[in-house]
Amino acid sequence: MRYEIRIDGHLSETLAGAFPELDHVVTPDQTLLFGQIVDEAHLYGLLARFQSLGLLVVEMRRLPE
Repeated sequence: MRYEIRIDGHLSETLAGAFPELDHVVTPDQTLLFGQIVDEAHLYGLLARFQSLGLLVVEMRRLPE
């Protein structure tokens, strides 16, 4: 399953490096992370990483295959 995750603000390259399995694009107000999420455990692990780093997830959506 492919997902797009919108994070409030700009992620530095260091912070983006905490998510090596995801690609990222910086927009004026947000950072978009996108990529393959293999299962529910992977998804919850990503959410835990966002929370532990103090990142605010604005939106998360599954992309068409």
